[in-house]
Amino acid sequence: MVVPLSKLHCLLKRAQMLLLCLGIAYLMAGSILLLQRSTIRAAQPNPPSLPPLLSLVAPPAALGTAGIGMRARSRWAAIQAVSSGGVKASRNWPSSRSLGVQHLHRRWFHSLLPESPEQKVSQHRNSRHKGTYIGCFLHNASDRALGGTMLYDLRKMTSSLCQDTCSESGYQFAGLEYGAECHCGNRISSPQAPEEDCSLVCRGERGSPCGGVGRLSIYKVEEQLPGHRKFRNIHHRGCFKLMNSTIGTFPIHSFQPNLTTQSCIETCTDKELPLAVLKKPHCFCTWTSSLFSIKQQSDKQQCAESGTLNHTAGSASTAPAESDHYQVYHTPVLDSRCKERMFLPQRSSSLVALSSFPGAGNTWVRHLIELVTGYYTGSFYFDGSLYNRGFKGEKDYWKSGRSICVKTHESGQKEIEMFDSAILLIRNPYRSLIAEFNRKCAGHLGHATETQWDSKEWPEFVSSYAPWWASHALSWLKFGQRLLVVHYEELQRALLSQLRLIAAFLNITITEERLLCAQSNQDGHFKRPGAQRPSFDPFTPEMRRMIDSFILTVDQALQSRNFSGLPQEYLPR
Repeated sequence: MVVPLSKLHCLLKRAQMLLLCLGIAYLMAGSILLLQRSTIRAAQPNPPSLPPLLSLVAPPAALGTAGIGMRARSRWAAIQAVSSGGVKASRNWPSSRSLGVQHLHRRWFHSLLPESPEQKVSQHRNSRHKGTYIGCFLHNASDRALGGTMLYDLRKMTSSLCQDTCSESGYQFAGLEYGAECHCGNRISSPQAPEEDCSLVCRGERGSPCGGVGRLSIYKVEEQLPGHRKFRNIHHRGCFKLMNSTIGTFPIHSFQPNLTTQSCIETCTDKELPLAVLKKPHCFCTWTSSLFSIKQQSDKQQCAESGTLNHTAGSASTAPAESDHYQVYHTPVLDSRCKERMFLPQRSSSLVALSSFPGAGNTWVRHLIELVTGYYTGSFYFDGSLYNRGFKGEKDYWKSGRSICVKTHESGQKEIEMFDSAILLIRNPYRSLIAEFNRKCAGHLGHATETQWDSKEWPEFVSSYAPWWASHALSWLKFGQRLLVVHYEELQRALLSQLRLIAAFLNITITEERLLCAQSNQDGHFKRPGAQRPSFDPFTPEMRRMIDSFILTVDQALQSRNFSGLPQEYLPR
């Protein structure tokens, strides 16, 4: 009896060891498979049509613009740790090796995105484009091909989107880089590069050249007849009285017998200057300055009378008077003095929140703050679409202290008390609910369809989000340590004075030029265009009664904290 038991015991021991060995072998096989796949991705040889990796010349700084539109912070943090390590390591490498690593790094970044993989663009460009393809040009720290505005879209960038954006912003050339970045300008300021250097395709379409590492694929946008070009972000600055000695310092002067407002704006846009100053038949182009502050404005009638007198005088005088009144317009060109932005040079120990209910205009206010201060704003979340469109603070850890303020929609006591101070942005709840429903249905810049407004989703949305509008404001008023309350509508009506208040609250000194520069580019690419609404009133009487009661509650809470109450237009009508 003892012998069979002993044999059984030995058999069980062997089976146990066999299972253990099989488990280890299974794990090792899985690890080897993963390593093999990652090796293939990182070291896959170029197809015959691709140039050698080391042939792409690019500055080390090119890696600084890399980013991925991901929604989860944890996933981004893991990628960022790897990428930042790569940047640090490359600083001490020989130049040629650094360039190859940069190209591999770019290939790896793009391979993480679910859309089409990186491909070599065919030299026979069969895809249709509105404009004319010019060629491949250098674009690095020392040689900037195009110096105008810049647009990011790591998911859906196309050559047509880039050309349309540049055309509407007043630029003649559109350049694409890394398959996802769009650069605009009215002159090409760098030498041409070999066509094989522009080997990336656009993320939003196949077969379209979208530059390379430190290379731009440049298009000449579709030309339109003079007077027929359509621009975005044109604002009438006002009527100003200017001395002849001042006018003489403006960099561009154009004499046009048949001058129109449109032709002067086109002239200054082509010269990449943000202001058009005109009095028939004279058109001047210049930079934004304190000469054109609101305090210096004259009555509009004086410009009209000046124009009438000038027309009556005919061509007897072809030079401006000693002092005269001129109409001033902001062109679509972004003033280069408020284009550059950076993180805080020294980490701040104080965390400032930019808090709002969703749909209250937080993204637009972030855009204004970045323009007027020159510093990036951060976010409690990570929105890849905003990062792709220029909000570089999105990828930064919100507690890093490198951002001037941090976007948040949180309203819990614990989350509020994590911030030392806060800008509380409040918007009319009716407008906020419509804006947030548009965002949920169609993104940051889109609009919900009639079908979506008429569906059961809308009443469910209102019943859950309207109470949140009130509780968000009430919680910040109760638990916020140091608050500046900003009303969205007041910011629209009195932009400059409100921006001064915000800058003072952030303890940032701003110049008048930077303030005016921000005003001239206030809309940017981050504000939903137009006021498209459903053909019917989406708010039922029951909804209005609920929302109006919340308005009264928040108004009373503001006044109890010695803040000014809600604007009259909020209150029940």
